[in-house]
Amino acid sequence: MAGHNIPHFQNDGGYRVIEIGVKEFMCTGASSPFDHPHIFIDMGDESEKVCSYCSTLFRHNPALKAEQTNPPGCVFHVRAA
Repeated sequence: MAGHNIPHFQNDGGYRVIEIGVKEFMCTGASSPFDHPHIFIDMGDESEKVCSYCSTLFRHNPALKAEQTNPPGCVFHVRAA
């Protein structure tokens, strides 16, 4: 399976806000089987965006790298079958 270039984030911890280091990303909800359709979100000129499925508020933090989140552990990783 090929990897993905757009960062994917998940919210297994049920956090209200997740800080991320990118403005274009995919939200997956929680880990399978509790995920929602994986949707592309683009913050554009804004610094925050709410996922329309899980209501997680994603906040851009330019101090974070693409693979970092605050709180930690919210990066989605594709698991081999």
